[in-house]
Amino acid sequence: MRLLSRKATCNTHGQDSSYFLGWQEYEKNPYDEIKNPTGIIQMGLAENQLSFDLLESWLANNQDAAGFKQAGQSIFRELALFQDYHGLPAFKKALVEFMSEIRGNKVTFDQNKIVLTAGATSANETLMFCLAEPGEAFLLPTPYYPGFDRDLKWRTGVEIVPIHCTSSNGFQITAPALEQAYLEAQRRNLRVKGVLVTNPSNPLGTTMTRNELNLLVDFITEKSIHLISDEIYSGTVFNSPSFVSIMEILKDRKCENTEVWNRVHIVYSLSKDLGLPGFRVGAIYSNDDMVVSAATKMSSFGLVSSQTQYLLSALLSDKKFTKNYISENQKRLKQRQRSLVKGLEKAGISCLKSNAGLFCWVNMKHLLSSNTFEAEMELWKKIVYDVKLNISPGSSCHCTEPGWFRVCFANMSQETLELAMQRLKSFVDSMANQSTHQMMKNSRKKSLTKWVLRLSFHDREPEER
Repeated sequence: MRLLSRKATCNTHGQDSSYFLGWQEYEKNPYDEIKNPTGIIQMGLAENQLSFDLLESWLANNQDAAGFKQAGQSIFRELALFQDYHGLPAFKKALVEFMSEIRGNKVTFDQNKIVLTAGATSANETLMFCLAEPGEAFLLPTPYYPGFDRDLKWRTGVEIVPIHCTSSNGFQITAPALEQAYLEAQRRNLRVKGVLVTNPSNPLGTTMTRNELNLLVDFITEKSIHLISDEIYSGTVFNSPSFVSIMEILKDRKCENTEVWNRVHIVYSLSKDLGLPGFRVGAIYSNDDMVVSAATKMSSFGLVSSQTQYLLSALLSDKKFTKNYISENQKRLKQRQRSLVKGLEKAGISCLKSNAGLFCWVNMKHLLSSNTFEAEMELWKKIVYDVKLNISPGSSCHCTEPGWFRVCFANMSQETLELAMQRLKSFVDSMANQSTHQMMKNSRKKSLTKWVLRLSFHDREPEER
């Protein structure tokens, strides 16, 4: 008799991906400037630590909110008691207004259509439960966030079919790629229920173009399927072109009274824009009342604490603070991204031109021993174990081309980033020296061989020539 469930014993969580394995190696030997200066530097974590001082300053100046007080009176007991899983109205109002502000107030959101979840992970999984049955599929453009293999599939039984994008056009989605993925799902006898995209992209660090977004709306309209737009990085856009939400596209196309209006859903979180992943604040926004109702019921399995909602409703309602925070955070991200790009350039490494996110999509193809994913893993292991940098290989993101890596830049100090770039440059230089030495060795060997052959030829008898 089986003592544990199939779910407990199956190996479909994705924990054995190189994305997670790199984290495990980092945790065994984490870099610390004082305690462990030769340890592994964590560059596989998309975490925003650049603007904590702004948040801490606000907390210091708003003691009532930080101390769970209202008009000087403690409301701790009120917050500590049971709360409706629909969420605090004040927080939902503040959150949708913040989402609009990030999008330049070009779109507005209805607080009655938002569902609070314990982070974007929970939001995406909840949408899978609402929109698909086990064995049905969602199409995802590659490369995509490695955690989606866990978030979308593990408990729901939903399948992922990749939309293969390539570097030839900056990994943008094309109509042929969409159609090919749809046909591949049919070939595998999978019913396609929708497309899920991250905009801005993780791991590319780029925003989707209006052309891509319109293409997606056309596609889901033609196929009568759903579209999930994970916009968790929407507030991290630091360069042009600016961020365009799928809601803006729908409004421009006057889709409000069409069927497609109810088949587009947004996922959001405060984990990246505010750098608060530990607060576990995510959200689903949908125009479909049935999805909102079902997701709200499911949210009881992953609620946001009342204390968190109260504190953040006060912070997000401070419009002067949010305006300054968004602007300053984007400036800092831009400066830090430039620093990473310059460091990579000094090491002779290029990356995809990016305008958002907490990472760069880095091209190390020229460092591979061969154009294979086996060679990519060899290089990745050297970088983790020898260079002691944890970065994420493209294969963990289901990239179709070997040699790409995601490198994060916002979860460390400027000094740590500079040290990481020094380590990488030294590694690349040593590889170049080894290559030059090998070429010289091969050249000498070749010259010696020619000399021996020439000598042998002249030593022969005339009839042997």
